[in-house]
Amino acid sequence: MEKDGFLSAGVLYVIATPIGNLNDITFRAIKILKEVDAVICEDTRRTLKLLNYYNIKKKMISYFKGKEIKRVPLIEKILNKGGSLALVSDSGTPCIQDPGYILIKNLREKGYKVVPIPGPSALTSAISVSGIKSEEFFFMGFLPKRTSRRKKILKKAKETGKTCVFFISPHEKEKVFPELIEVFGNRKTYAGRELTKMHEEHFYGDLKGAFEWIKDKKGEFVLIIEGDE
Repeated sequence: MEKDGFLSAGVLYVIATPIGNLNDITFRAIKILKEVDAVICEDTRRTLKLLNYYNIKKKMISYFKGKEIKRVPLIEKILNKGGSLALVSDSGTPCIQDPGYILIKNLREKGYKVVPIPGPSALTSAISVSGIKSEEFFFMGFLPKRTSRRKKILKKAKETGKTCVFFISPHEKEKVFPELIEVFGNRKTYAGRELTKMHEEHFYGDLKGAFEWIKDKKGEFVLIIEGDE
């Protein structure tokens, strides 16, 4: 944790960053980004936009899917020398459908200190405005590309009886929605598009209606389907 205004040595701070609107960031997150030795990020171009917005000049270490394990020795070396680091994703809270898990697993197993700096998340933002009961929910993230695997997971989700939350890619919606309707029927549904951004939109109705609403729209969506409990 931070002590007397200074960061602890040898700590990785996992920082949630805006999911769209750059003003959606905590004072604590900005403070830590200014003070760490380097920022580990998914896409340096996306992170640079955020850092420039807050006039933060910082060394960046790229950390993206498929290359995570190769970065672990460098990150450990910095921490071993008493450096402090921040891990961010392109948007929202790291490790939720984003790279980061492999790094944190490795650091945890070796006894390094990892500290969360909470903030924006597309998952919790959508649930908060959905109007759908979500005391308990089943989060699936982005669904698999393979049809057989996807249908198996959808059936598993339905069997939980809980409200289900999905991230829907614009490239997958035409394939995924008919399968969702086949498995879940025409349940109460919320869909959110471009959350916190200039063209933010929300849909509240049933699953078939959500499909019609989404068909001609671009961007990624958060989809929440009511459970049967």
